[in-house]
Amino acid sequence: MNFLTDEQRAWHETVDRFMDKEVTREYIRQHDMDREYPYEAYERIAKEGWLRLLIPEDHGGFGGDIFDYAIMCEGLGKYGFDFATSVLVPTFTGMNIVKFGTDAQKDAYLERFMSGQIRFSISISEPMAGSDAASTRTRAQIDGDDYVIKGQKLWCSGAAARDVVIAMLVRTDPEVAKHKGLSVLLVPNDTEGLAIRKLPTLARRSTGTTEIFVDDARVPAANRLGAEGQGWEIITDHLELERIAVAAAYVGNAQTAVSDALQYAHEREQFDRPIFDFQVLRHMLADMQTQVDAARLLVYRAAEMAAKHEPCAKEVAMAKLFASETLQTVSRNGMQILGGHSMLPEADMERYFREGMQCTIGGGTSQVQRTIIAQGMRLKK
Repeated sequence: MNFLTDEQRAWHETVDRFMDKEVTREYIRQHDMDREYPYEAYERIAKEGWLRLLIPEDHGGFGGDIFDYAIMCEGLGKYGFDFATSVLVPTFTGMNIVKFGTDAQKDAYLERFMSGQIRFSISISEPMAGSDAASTRTRAQIDGDDYVIKGQKLWCSGAAARDVVIAMLVRTDPEVAKHKGLSVLLVPNDTEGLAIRKLPTLARRSTGTTEIFVDDARVPAANRLGAEGQGWEIITDHLELERIAVAAAYVGNAQTAVSDALQYAHEREQFDRPIFDFQVLRHMLADMQTQVDAARLLVYRAAEMAAKHEPCAKEVAMAKLFASETLQTVSRNGMQILGGHSMLPEADMERYFREGMQCTIGGGTSQVQRTIIAQGMRLKK
């Protein structure tokens, strides 16, 4: 049974072919090894027009829905979740400007983004504010026509690439309840007073994740996204789209991990027969494929509900939780099936495994997702 329409299947196949012919597994592997941002592939995606997918038609986009976007994210994650983030992070951050930006901000940023001239990144976490994002300490104080920002941000994906505008969560009012004193500022990454360092992390080597030291950086007050104090609303709205996007990319990467392990199991011979003939490995692979299919269905359900503008916080959390843990599980089992070969970069499995370890943390930990799911299970009085 296939839950996609003919048009959706064609779109899925288009992205899949693009990854094989225009990006390639080898390109993604090499950029991971070299810790280099995938500029060339990003530019090809921009030329295809895919950065326009979610942007409404009256802003120059294609006006696609979240389900279309989820299919693209699944395809982009085929050979590694890290590569997918180079496109996912800018697109779901750009939607913040669509939803909350002024006409001037939309004019200044959206067409330049869709044409590939600039990228977006989102900066929420800090050393003392991760899952508890509302504990943001980075301060932004109004000074004339500018905000002056001081503090430290952490785990900002893609912020060290060139031509990036960072949507930065900051505290603009320390006197009110912590959720109410937050705002979002659009901060170009070449702003004086920013010191951005790409971190030598286990995963996210190509797109990169960063720490940002902000020392009296100035941005115009016109760079505030939404109203002052609206930051928490913007960020929570953002997270729904982000989690659908990343969950879909986890599924794409997990499917490749299973497919790679299956091919190896048919080709590798031990004791005069392919190792696929051993029941213990066949059952392992059967469980892996079952998990991936289940994760895909959870993602599609969440994406369909979001596309219909139905409340879906619980379903999005389920998709993010299960898809991330599935990628972690199938890549770990893939390492076991490939044995010693799995330790080599050219096998790719060690990269899937490293990225799988990050996926249950970034974008909201598995523990946070379970909390959201449990909140949605409360019985109504």
